[in-house]
Amino acid sequence: MPNPSPETTDEQLVELARSAGEGDRSAFTRLVQRHQARVLANCRYLTRSPRDIEDLAQEVFIKAFFALERFEGRASFKTWITRIKTNHCLNHVKKQRRRQFVEIDDEENHETFEELSTQPEAERNLGAGDDRERIKQVLESMNDTLRIPLVLRDLDKLSYQEIADQLELSLSAVKMRIKRGREEFRRLFDGPSDPSPQEQQQP
Repeated sequence: MPNPSPETTDEQLVELARSAGEGDRSAFTRLVQRHQARVLANCRYLTRSPRDIEDLAQEVFIKAFFALERFEGRASFKTWITRIKTNHCLNHVKKQRRRQFVEIDDEENHETFEELSTQPEAERNLGAGDDRERIKQVLESMNDTLRIPLVLRDLDKLSYQEIADQLELSLSAVKMRIKRGREEFRRLFDGPSDPSPQEQQQP
């Protein structure tokens, strides 16, 4: 099979990957290269597990590879891989929550939870830096309840109904969480307002 060119569409790459002989991964490798950066970033935004994102992304693409025959083309490959990533990352978050629930009464881990609870305030005091880095810091400082729906809507571009189905929430609850998430994101991103001259002069 000839090597796919940069102009080859995702859908063409899927067909090439399906028809490739055993051991020929060039077409699927090109798909991974095209979508890997976005999958890596969004795995981090969804899970807040920077140590796990490479493993999570690799597992997403492994799942996609073995499910390739079931890809029907009703949605784009980008949308399809986003759904696989979302399901995989949400399952990871659920496992992490169960693990934390088991460990929360452990005295040694209690201090760690105290540190985590103060992290948003610490991150608000960081220097401005690059916007992309700031966005990452803010998202990682938000709690799961607001961060996950916000990422699914504004980064993954899922519909409100798709998010409701993914999170097993009502449509109204999803809309409210996204609204609150956007407000919280803006508040954290902008940081505390500068004190007025009168406030600066106060002892």
